[in-house]
Amino acid sequence: IFSFRSFTSAFLFSIEVQVTIGFGGRMMTEECPLAITVLILQNIVGLIINAVMLGCIFMKTAQAHRRAETLIFSRQAVIAVRNGKLCFMFRVGDLRKSMIISASVRIQVVRKTTTPEGEVIPIHQVDIPVDNPIESNNIFLVAPLIICHVIDKRSPLYDISASDLALQDLELIVILEGVVETTGITTQARTSYIAEEILWGHRFVPIVTEEEGVYSVDYSKFGNTVKVAAPRCSARELDEKPSIL
Repeated sequence: IFSFRSFTSAFLFSIEVQVTIGFGGRMMTEECPLAITVLILQNIVGLIINAVMLGCIFMKTAQAHRRAETLIFSRQAVIAVRNGKLCFMFRVGDLRKSMIISASVRIQVVRKTTTPEGEVIPIHQVDIPVDNPIESNNIFLVAPLIICHVIDKRSPLYDISASDLALQDLELIVILEGVVETTGITTQARTSYIAEEILWGHRFVPIVTEEEGVYSVDYSKFGNTVKVAAPRCSARELDEKPSIL
């Protein structure tokens, strides 16, 4: 072994071997089998360390995608009366105990429209608000929630009645975003509802029960709905004739 004068020079040689940057003036010969064996073992250990580090980084980045798979949506949405207003509603839940921080829900209506000038917009996107006293899309997803959109004058669903719904070529896209509590990585889950997946005059059944101060959730009924009395007219007609209720 050449140019090994101290522990420092041996340590530098070890680093050069570990990161494969070249030996420089330090090198070994075939006259030292023990050094060759140690070199081979160090290379193997170095490869294992690199593989483990890359695996940890990959798992860290892929964890957000797996976390999104535990955020679930009801297969169908409903339209029913809530607080005297027609509302579009769907249910969202989180299957894990770790929470999603700063969770928010966005809803977009995607449909084909034609402008007064005759221009056809095949994918026209309109954001619709979530029912919230402070007009915010933020939610606290501690238990399954029913997300509600009030169909008012600002809503693109304002002129749609029960009979019109089946004829509508539209899709409501739901986007749930938040930060994973354990990793701090932003995650996103998406779903959508077409006209055939929206039940008019239905309501989601309760799934959260309380017994002796302990809350429990029955996920087997997560997407179950029941029929309720609801006007078949549009929200505009309901506003013009409140006596329909």
